[in-house]
Amino acid sequence: MKNAATGKPALVSQTDWNRVKVMQDDEIVFDADSPRTQPGDWDDAIVSHSPGELRAKLAERRTRGPNKRPTKEQVAIRLSPEVLAYFRASGNGWQTRMDEALREYVKEHLPA
Repeated sequence: MKNAATGKPALVSQTDWNRVKVMQDDEIVFDADSPRTQPGDWDDAIVSHSPGELRAKLAERRTRGPNKRPTKEQVAIRLSPEVLAYFRASGNGWQTRMDEALREYVKEHLPA
């Protein structure tokens, strides 16, 4: 039997699924390399029915952790609404652009 897309021989599963389906729990061997799963093992499992759904669920889970070596310091400052509106209007990354503008200002105004 050949794969229609590649023309190469199709890989045939070596598992006897009919035998597996009728196996009883006491016939299945568990050892340190293949322990029995516990209910808690499935707490973080994702059930999806399509790759798009899986990607969406994974994106919800992803959060950025703390930096290993922070290069910036988080501070709270008060800025005029006009300045904030200007940088926010430039879209995502506005804080980085504000940081760059402040760096440029500092570079120009450093004492010689």
